[in-house]
Amino acid sequence: MRPLIAAIDLSAIRHNYAVAKRCAPGREAFAVVKANAYGHGVREVVSVLHGEADGFAVACLEEAAEVRALDDQTRILLLEGCFEAVEYQLAAQLGLDVVVQGSEQAAALLAAPLSRPLNVWLKLDSGMHRLGFGEDELRHCHARLKGAPQVAELNLISHFACADLRGHELNERQLESFLGLLELDFDRRSLANSAAILTMPAAHMDWVRPGIMLYGASPFADISAHELGLKPAMSLSAKLIAVREVAMGESVGYGATWEAARPSRIGTVSCGYADGYPRHAPSGTPVIVNGQRVPLAGRVSMDMLAVDLTDLPSAVVGDPVELWGAQLPVDELAAACGTIGYELLTKVTARVPRRYLA
Repeated sequence: MRPLIAAIDLSAIRHNYAVAKRCAPGREAFAVVKANAYGHGVREVVSVLHGEADGFAVACLEEAAEVRALDDQTRILLLEGCFEAVEYQLAAQLGLDVVVQGSEQAAALLAAPLSRPLNVWLKLDSGMHRLGFGEDELRHCHARLKGAPQVAELNLISHFACADLRGHELNERQLESFLGLLELDFDRRSLANSAAILTMPAAHMDWVRPGIMLYGASPFADISAHELGLKPAMSLSAKLIAVREVAMGESVGYGATWEAARPSRIGTVSCGYADGYPRHAPSGTPVIVNGQRVPLAGRVSMDMLAVDLTDLPSAVVGDPVELWGAQLPVDELAAACGTIGYELLTKVTARVPRRYLA
């Protein structure tokens, strides 16, 4: 078997959910499990949070159906709403909470013959300008939906654009826009994502939505997950499958972009971009071999990458390699690659076996 594994600590996910709840006392929390629980495995994550999570949030109906099959009671929030009119009937059968983010969705909902009314979340475009109603449009839609036979709860939701940038002026503007609708009769309100849960108590409202924090990564560039009390859930680990001597001046990898500045020992690792490791990771990006940091050497290949073991002369074939995890936070690797932890976690491909730790 190829020596590459994504080990997922389910107890860390439970811990991180508890952190979100402690940060927002008295509030309920939708655990965001879209995109296969950010690459961690939706079935396993939903199962471990069964009976603990107040609800789950997903992006589409297919994801919602998978979660409902695992939990027949908990609330499930459909974050982008229904894309076709017929989907409202299935949403009712599944007992979903549904976001309505535009006039077309509202009209389709009001025209739908449903087996039972839905909990509806009207989405306010408070400043991100991606989805949602403007304030005046939302007031009009609220009047149309309040008391409609298709609607059980009528709730309010919005999403921060810059909550990960503490002190950004848009955060205050978005909060003010959301609070500007307080006089409307909503049953529940939800605004806070992970970053706002951790640093913006005024945004907690009734329901919070922990996403990236659930998986032990930080939403902030300047605060580590460890500092936030979060535990990393995924560790991507491999092994050295070859070690060779390379003379000074010789190159390593595609494009010959890395040249040995001294006689060097080069290790080959059983992980590449087809597994989800970022192809654009530059030479020098840290990798952990036998508990010690060594630098990436040359371009990442589809199935392999190379590391410079010159300063680790004891390393041999079969030694363990951590690409990210407890010793190397995924956020640090992401920063070295000019991206974010979200992307790395969600891009671990299906060919990487997941091993679950209780």
